[in-house]
Amino acid sequence: MKKSLIALAFGTLALGMSEFVMMGILPDIARSLGVSVPQAGHLISAYALGVCVGAPAMVLVARRRALKWILSALAVLIVVGNLCAAAAPGYWVLLAMRFVSGLPHGAFFGAGSIVAERVAEQGHRTGAVSIMIVGMTVANLFGVPLGTYISGFVAWRAAFAIVAVWGVVAFVLIRRWVPALPPLPDSGLKGQFRFLRRGAPWLILASVMLGNGGIFCWYSYVGPLMIRTSGFAPDRLTLVMMLAGFGMFAGNLAGGHLSDRFSPERVVRATLLVASAALTAIFFGAHVGWFSLGAMMLATACLFCVSSPQQLLILEHSRGGEMLGAALVQVAFNLGNALGAYCGGLPIDRGLGYEWVAVPGAAFAFGGFLVSAWFVARCSARRS
Repeated sequence: MKKSLIALAFGTLALGMSEFVMMGILPDIARSLGVSVPQAGHLISAYALGVCVGAPAMVLVARRRALKWILSALAVLIVVGNLCAAAAPGYWVLLAMRFVSGLPHGAFFGAGSIVAERVAEQGHRTGAVSIMIVGMTVANLFGVPLGTYISGFVAWRAAFAIVAVWGVVAFVLIRRWVPALPPLPDSGLKGQFRFLRRGAPWLILASVMLGNGGIFCWYSYVGPLMIRTSGFAPDRLTLVMMLAGFGMFAGNLAGGHLSDRFSPERVVRATLLVASAALTAIFFGAHVGWFSLGAMMLATACLFCVSSPQQLLILEHSRGGEMLGAALVQVAFNLGNALGAYCGGLPIDRGLGYEWVAVPGAAFAFGGFLVSAWFVARCSARRS
């Protein structure tokens, strides 16, 4: 395994912890800062907004810079944002620092995907991208539970401090192990956006948003579903979430391997169909604990099985604007998360059981499958 890919994985590990650790420490922050839990939830939205702003901003600021310089600068921003979040004296400063912490997210994935593709061996491009993304899955498997535990044992500020430490490690490894690759050819500012005139990139981004939105309709409420519907004790929830993280880890590696063996298009299409079926199964079988647990692992595996093939597909269909294209995948991912959390909450607001959150999720995932099938048909027609 190339050391440069390990360095990129440490960066995505820091980003994964920064994004998802909020799920476990939200009540602690609300209590400490004297705000309601819904108000504290805006800290998650602020991060997502930072992701959406940071991706196109990277094109404006750093499009002529060397890739290693861009990755190093983004790692510094990870450290600064999370250190300031750890030291935030009040809610509004923390909200601003969550926005700052989100700025490097999409940009890092954009630049990192290009580096991974360039250093990959022939025929293993998707596998190389999946190694970079593996840090995000390890964050869900170990990092987020660790941050949640330390938050309860010490203070919620310690969770952000841990992310900053990982950011420092990522910076050091990037400086040492990522080769000095030349910057991308400068196609001009307008040239960076030219690929968006074609339909294929929009179909890829739509499949990302719908597929992730479908999973997050359910995953946003997986804790109460597992406790109130599937019958797991609250003290088992950490183990349940670790199993969900293991599903993400395994799915990510499987997605990279299968895409290199078959094709990214086919893997995305098949995975989104399986995700829709898994969410449908959760709706019907959530009251059976062991079945709900197995379906949960399958659904979270699908969530990351499509990550590396979708990242590679957008690189292939955004030539001249690869950095923006790869970053926009993360924007679509976060928009899907926000859309899914909102739509998944609608059945709960109407007094239905938590298993009903899987219903809109299955519909969204099936919509993503239809979009990806349309994309495959377009690509096949053009190649024939």
